[in-house]
Amino acid sequence: MSSFNGLLGVSPVAKGYQFAVWAPNAKAVAVTGTFNGWNDNGTALNATDGGVWYGCIDNAENGQEYKFIITTRQDERLVKNDPRARRLTNSVGNSVIYDDDFPWEHSPFKAPPIHERVIYEMHIGTFNKPKDGHGTFATAIEKLPELKKLGINMIELMPVNEFAGDISWGYNPAYPYAVEEAYGGPDGLKEFIDAAHGLGMGVVLDVVYNHLGPSDLDIWQFDGWQENDKGGIYFYNDYRSATPWGDTRPDYGRQEVRDYLTDNALMWVNEFHADGLRMDMVPYMRSVSGADNGEDDIPEAYDLIRTINQQVHQAHPDKMTIAEDLHSHEYITNPVEEGGCGYTSQWAADFVHPIRDALTKTEGSHVDLSTVASSVTNVISNNPFARVVYTESHDEVANGQARLVEEVAPGNVDDNYYARQKGILAGVLVLTSVGVPMLFQGQDFKESGWFDDSHDIDWERKERFDEYAQAFATLVALRTNSNGNSAALTGGTAEIIHQDDEHKVLGFKRTNGLDDKAVYVFINLSGSDTEQYRLNNIPPDAQCLFGWQDGLTTDSVSLNDNMIHMTPYSAFIFSGS
Repeated sequence: MSSFNGLLGVSPVAKGYQFAVWAPNAKAVAVTGTFNGWNDNGTALNATDGGVWYGCIDNAENGQEYKFIITTRQDERLVKNDPRARRLTNSVGNSVIYDDDFPWEHSPFKAPPIHERVIYEMHIGTFNKPKDGHGTFATAIEKLPELKKLGINMIELMPVNEFAGDISWGYNPAYPYAVEEAYGGPDGLKEFIDAAHGLGMGVVLDVVYNHLGPSDLDIWQFDGWQENDKGGIYFYNDYRSATPWGDTRPDYGRQEVRDYLTDNALMWVNEFHADGLRMDMVPYMRSVSGADNGEDDIPEAYDLIRTINQQVHQAHPDKMTIAEDLHSHEYITNPVEEGGCGYTSQWAADFVHPIRDALTKTEGSHVDLSTVASSVTNVISNNPFARVVYTESHDEVANGQARLVEEVAPGNVDDNYYARQKGILAGVLVLTSVGVPMLFQGQDFKESGWFDDSHDIDWERKERFDEYAQAFATLVALRTNSNGNSAALTGGTAEIIHQDDEHKVLGFKRTNGLDDKAVYVFINLSGSDTEQYRLNNIPPDAQCLFGWQDGLTTDSVSLNDNMIHMTPYSAFIFSGS
């Protein structure tokens, strides 16, 4: 038998395929599948000193199914899927030999620079759901032109790794290396990314390394070994295994497990041409409880995080890595060489919570403008793009919460004045504040209720609430400077120039450090209507780029001695020297 080529999983060789699996406590390992008629004994594999079992099958072919047969030290027979399988028939089915030979049409691709990015978070299963069944990569591709029209240039996909069942948020990864077959499998994902690239949109993939499973988890006690009735070789087998999602935290201190996760991250950017990764709930990697008090930190997790970020960025400097950490620590996005974790950006808890709080208060008089001002202008890690700012995400519109407009007017979103005004105000704040802005699917056409993985977003609302949808498109165009008149919004500086705590009116100035005209943003966070309201610190040559009053957009607002009509929860954006 030929020597081991160093690659785990299935890899093509001169004749057939090599099968290799890490099972250090096994007494024997064999592989069975289509190529040997699913022989009960399988084809025996050879052992290496590192606990890897390998062998070549000359007649194995692309697309054939297979499994490993593991004999434990107790002579128990375990039939297991390949932990590194690139494709499975389903989460309780068989592994499938998969060749990476996709015919990319739009490669190489370079995503827009970070200061111009607008992210759109998407759930494949509900983004464009057919009447029967669930959404797929193919159905999602059909709606990509709508995102192009909106001005989106970066898509963030909720997890698409193989999970239990056909319907899920995706945060229950059964097989991290395989793409959910019900969505279209690995080729379906590549088709989606290629189509997005063809429209000028990058794709960030959401990955889950804080836990695995917990259901349909074939790597649980993979080779028969375990301690304390825990998960075995891939997991901590003591108190560190505990997570809110089960006792399935990977063993970040074990090199083989570190390689398993690091190689997975690199697979997405190398083989699938993803433009970045978003890591789910990083606090539960960094500590056992996620409490962030330093009492139960997992030091080796920090090292793993740095390794992943370094390797991704060294291979692809333009790719972004995003942390869902939610503690706003600068060390999360500080460079590795400065002792940080090395993420490009992190989800900004210091933005979403105070802004949603301000917009969902029934009485504007209760709004703390200073908190809003800080949310708008805050910079961490000396990098204005180290924050991803948003008012809606999959977490913020579920788990006991709802869409922002639903929180404002429960059960009456469609006709409610305040829901309409505040929904656009949320868009203004997201798309004009310091940071990388992110929208959640359907936010741009006033999707109501709460997020559910079995209910599609209602695309008919885009036509029904056309003025609302157009307001979002205008705001995205301003944020990306699509019309060449709002470059300051792509900059990294925001200065509070107007703070009226009595009337709850806030104004801030955006600049980019170049000779471009500044952009001035004014928002009314109260339910008061003021016929003649004076805007402070705005230049006399100010030109209106966007106005939102009483459910209507305008760019023809004229200032008379800096006086303007401020309707409840209105917003104005000006450009000026």
